[in-house]
Amino acid sequence: MRILEQEEISRHLADHPEWSGDAEALTREFAARDFPTAIDLVDKVAVVAEKLNHHPDIDIRWRTVRFRVSTHSAGGVTDLDLQLARQIDALIADTPA
Repeated sequence: MRILEQEEISRHLADHPEWSGDAEALTREFAARDFPTAIDLVDKVAVVAEKLNHHPDIDIRWRTVRFRVSTHSAGGVTDLDLQLARQIDALIADTPA
């Protein structure tokens, strides 16, 4: 799997300003309304990640969830990470803040 060029990543970040990152990894934080809502979001992301066989790093601090996507086997950000990031965005859009 090919690591994306910085220009490709920059285009994605321009279209998805909630995300930040570089060729190594992309990150996004989301503040849910409460802890159970944050856990519910993580559960939904887990289902998507299993279907893609591509799993983000997830950090939960009370109601704040931080996602980090990177293709570890490739050593950086690939198209699979952009796909997962878009699916995480869709799930966040349906999650109460």
